[in-house]
Amino acid sequence: MVCQPSRSRLAGIAFTVAVVAACSAAMQRSNQLLARAAQTPPPPILSPGAAAARLPTNADEFDAYFKKIANWGRWGATDELGALNLVTADKRRHAAALVRSGQAVGLAHSPLIEKDLDNASPFEHTMNRGFTTDVYRVMYHGYAHSHIDTLCHILYKDQTYNGYARADVNTEQGCTKLGIQNFGNGYVTRGVLMDIPRLKGLPYLEPGTPIFVEDLEAWEKRAGVKVSPGDALLVRTGRWARRAALGPWNVGQNAAGLHASVGEWLKTRGVALIGSDAALDVVPSLVQGINLPVHTLAITALGVNILDNQDLEGVGELAARQKRWEFLLTVAPVPVVGGTGFPVNALATF
Repeated sequence: MVCQPSRSRLAGIAFTVAVVAACSAAMQRSNQLLARAAQTPPPPILSPGAAAARLPTNADEFDAYFKKIANWGRWGATDELGALNLVTADKRRHAAALVRSGQAVGLAHSPLIEKDLDNASPFEHTMNRGFTTDVYRVMYHGYAHSHIDTLCHILYKDQTYNGYARADVNTEQGCTKLGIQNFGNGYVTRGVLMDIPRLKGLPYLEPGTPIFVEDLEAWEKRAGVKVSPGDALLVRTGRWARRAALGPWNVGQNAAGLHASVGEWLKTRGVALIGSDAALDVVPSLVQGINLPVHTLAITALGVNILDNQDLEGVGELAARQKRWEFLLTVAPVPVVGGTGFPVNALATF
């Protein structure tokens, strides 16, 4: 005997199939929307509150500010060291005396080998025949790899630090002045870490968050340390912690960092070297018409070399455990003649 399904049963089966198909299509559309949303970066977070009133806010104000704080000629018309002149023998001895526990932390982030939103030029590592030698290739400037910028890396109005003309310095063969060769003996000095997310009770700052002088001074008060001439200042924004938690984003378009109004404070305090876990500047810059104003003020006006994309997570954790935010900092890049910088693993020793 063959059983024939009733019309009502067939209708029910058809309805169920239709519902499943509709649900499947809806889920597919939802997944597509989620995937598209994941690929679309969030809009930049602009400066809150009083930041709009901070000088400089435009190119004309920036130009006046640049001229006001510039160190050009301060150490002579032929100077190439800039603020590193502030790292004296006494400063190095004082920094060495900060070593107590002997614990050291490297500040370089592991090289990023995958192309991503914050890494346009991945680090390349190729093994040679026999697999006992290898070749590294890296375009280290940018927002991915830990490196140091020299004083010939950023220019303002076709001039480098100390007023040298672009044509006299930046050549096809390399920088004739102000290059990484000036780090031939390395530099040791007191390092001071400012952990701004910790100050605000956060794991990390959201991209676009500006850091002002009052933030730096609030951290000094909390940490019981004051920045003094010859110091290396390291500013943690939590960039790598945020990347680990939420994934990469276009740091070049949106990043927490220093606002240009800190420039005069950096000069007054005598900062000799500065760095952060991104590219130092808040992005967007909040200075209309000027890209990377803090880079320009630090390198070109003040003669301060910059450590970019430092991994400050480990040193931040160690400093918090020891309740000490000052340490011996060692920076010793390979002194390529005429180089605009070099990948570097700076060391913090407590």
